[in-house]
Amino acid sequence: MTIAMLPRETAVLFVECQKGLLGPEGKMKTLVESARPMVANMGRLASAAREADVQVVHLTYFPVAGNRSSNRRPPLFQRFLPAIDEWHRDHPDVQPIDEIGVGADDLVLPRNTGLSPTYGTETFKLLRNIGMKTLVFAGISANVAIPVAATEAADEDFDVIIAGDAIAGAPQEHVDSMLKHTLPFIAEIWSIDQLAAAWKS
Repeated sequence: MTIAMLPRETAVLFVECQKGLLGPEGKMKTLVESARPMVANMGRLASAAREADVQVVHLTYFPVAGNRSSNRRPPLFQRFLPAIDEWHRDHPDVQPIDEIGVGADDLVLPRNTGLSPTYGTETFKLLRNIGMKTLVFAGISANVAIPVAATEAADEDFDVIIAGDAIAGAPQEHVDSMLKHTLPFIAEIWSIDQLAAAWKS
């Protein structure tokens, strides 16, 4: 471990950990099933962060303009958008899952377009302005959003950590491969226990 973390300069970003994606009625059934063993870990990470006064951030998604705001070129969106036609800011499916919850000091930063949870948003500017230097990524998915957002964070000159036991994707074999062969070239991989111990020390 080479990153020295100060809790007041660290944020944990939960990527798309919302009920319509990770809840029991999640729209991507394969992902819901694959992520189920990790949901409790995500909740444990959120609790450890809040206990240490680490900033918790929820990166959520919902379309606007009658579900016309999303880019329809990616095959993922072509298949997925009809299932989220009713989503809006207050829809239950766009709220963070109960296991993670929303703390009093948490930030909820929704986006309305794009595959990336951070590209073209104010996320990195906002986090830099409030003094964040280290970003910890958790959530979904190891297939697309986690590597994309982590890469963008590294390019924005943040120290980047991925909570290896608090991310999910499908199938699990692919997640394991990403954690071994791809993500370590982008960020450091830490466990929840390592993060909690670092924050306490």
